[in-house]
Amino acid sequence: MKNNPKQASCCQNASPQKAHKALACPVNGKKGQTVSSKTLRHLIKKDRVHDVKDSGYYFCKTADCDTVYYHPESGQCFQKEDLKVRVGLKETEDPVWLCYCFEISKKMIETEVDKTGQSSFGIHLHSEVAIGNCDCETLSPSGRCCLGEVLSAEKEAQAKFAR
Repeated sequence: MKNNPKQASCCQNASPQKAHKALACPVNGKKGQTVSSKTLRHLIKKDRVHDVKDSGYYFCKTADCDTVYYHPESGQCFQKEDLKVRVGLKETEDPVWLCYCFEISKKMIETEVDKTGQSSFGIHLHSEVAIGNCDCETLSPSGRCCLGEVLSAEKEAQAKFAR
């Protein structure tokens, strides 16, 4: 991962589109979150990337919905199979990715907690984010920082493997 000195933190850098009201996913009717077209252009497969519009996309964060991105004004949707990466939030089988910048999966956290009683991934990730060594806007399907996802997975694993 390249160090980007201009980027203070991926948590601050993910810039949601403010021009559009948050509208529901056309497949499941649940509210999505805005996502940059930059994110889509990086993650959509080559044969569909030319379909990406300049703005107005939302990320469907519902786990059991195959829609990943949608454009409420045009009705356009991109499904899991349209992406170059697996969307951890929408997967149940390994690898369930939590952090795309540093390739951290749920299984990796669970394995470490099972062996040692704790996880070092959150601390490591926090340090990397603090010095700008992340690029969540282009690498993470949500376009947002994954630190919260990693910390939640650590808590879940600690509860699962409590000694």
